Amino acid sequence: MKIDILESIKNNAISMAEKVGEIQMDSFRSPKLRMDTKTTQFDIVTEVDKKCEDYLVSEISKRYPDHTIIGEETGKHIHEGTDWEWVIDPLDGTNSYSQGLPIFCVSIGVRYKGEPVVGVVYAPYLDELFSAVKGGGAQMQQGLCMGEPMPGERLHVSRKTNLAECIVASGFPYDKAQNPANNVENAARIIPLVRGFRRMGSCAYDMCSVAMSTIDVYWEMCLKEYDCCAGIVIVREAGGIIKEFRPDRGISIIVGNDTLVEEIGKLVK
Repeated sequence: MKIDILESIKNNAISMAEKVGEIQMDSFRSPKLRMDTKTTQFDIVTEVDKKCEDYLVSEISKRYPDHTIIGEETGKHIHEGTDWEWVIDPLDGTNSYSQGLPIFCVSIGVRYKGEPVVGVVYAPYLDELFSAVKGGGAQMQQGLCMGEPMPGERLHVSRKTNLAECIVASGFPYDKAQNPANNVENAARIIPLVRGFRRMGSCAYDMCSVAMSTIDVYWEMCLKEYDCCAGIVIVREAGGIIKEFRPDRGISIIVGNDTLVEEIGKLVK
């Protein structure tokens, strides 16, 4: 796959992500925000999730009418015979968003023949845009909300090797009250061994934080493809790896440099 084709797709994804960021910010901390529950009382969806996904599905369909789209809220929009899939999370970090907490984002991943090749993640309140294409490195830009974007900063994962020096991140599945394989014991096992633990509530942002080394290593279980598709490209292009664990609990991954992923892999069950 030629990199100029991927760069063109990335640039289109960036323009869509910026628009989604505007939609998110228009209703952020609004007392009129409407929401509902999905799988459990902990798993919520807002009107903004739906509005953002409707925009993305419409825009991708206009620009790439023969591409398949996989969305968190509307499921699969399949085009038979295509090698291209857009995997989108319109609002990653919905719980935080609904509470008025600032870590939330839109995540847009693109796969070619099943392989993630383009990743764009935009956190509008923080004004941080992460992007990558396979073979082209990963970047972070700021200044988009002011209309004056700064040059992209090339990203690289942490080079730390000692867990005691690390800030780590993780999360917990929505069925944590029903299923004892809920990551609580893993967190309890790891927290005493590290410098700090963060639970930011957005897989896409966690993965981008690993890519820019503000988080040294991240693990989580029970993820979905739209949570991590974009982040996979960004992390890999920042020199990191993604290792799977717990195949019985959806997509369960450890993200970071080789050494830290191996160390966390010894501790999670």
